[in-house]
Amino acid sequence: MPLQNIGLPGLLLIAIVVLVLFGRGKISSLMGEVGKGITAFKRGVKDGTDEIEKAAEEPRDVPGEKARDVTPNPTDRS
Repeated sequence: MPLQNIGLPGLLLIAIVVLVLFGRGKISSLMGEVGKGITAFKRGVKDGTDEIEKAAEEPRDVPGEKARDVTPNPTDRS
């Protein structure tokens, strides 16, 4: 792949070309939108993690099953 050895001078050249083509204002607004997107993504991941943890902590009722008595039976010798 030709992009593996691009180096710092190549990155600076690309940055200058992008700046000339789009202008400072457009790039600034674009970076603001990227920042908002990253923030929304992080918030979504955190909300999903919180929801999974909350669901894991809640006891589940399984339809059709009765609660079992776990007290030991003194006559049971198994």
